[in-house]
Amino acid sequence: MIYMKSQTIAALDQQIEQIKLELQKVGPMRPGSLSKQYRLPQQQVGPFYQLSYTHQMKGHTRYVRPQFVSEVRQQIEEYKKFKKLTSRWVTLAIARSQLAMKLAVEPSPNSKGLLTP
Repeated sequence: MIYMKSQTIAALDQQIEQIKLELQKVGPMRPGSLSKQYRLPQQQVGPFYQLSYTHQMKGHTRYVRPQFVSEVRQQIEEYKKFKKLTSRWVTLAIARSQLAMKLAVEPSPNSKGLLTP
């Protein structure tokens, strides 16, 4: 599990702020996977690179020139880093929301159900 039950709202907020800082460091990115294809696969003749990705519920395929392969690979890695950080942020935000609601309805340990004048 990513977070512990005993964490406080402040601890969760601190982790979220750390993720925000890490997100600022993410460089140029793009989704997808890069594969090396061959025009004649049996003889492995005519290699070329193909980028496949989904964006706005549509699949896309693009050819990538050899001189751009390393740049596209780096962009894909940056996108994976972005997705991992945002997924963690959402997980922490859900935990924070649940904890805040739980704390709002729990009676304080000092109250014991008694009304004080």
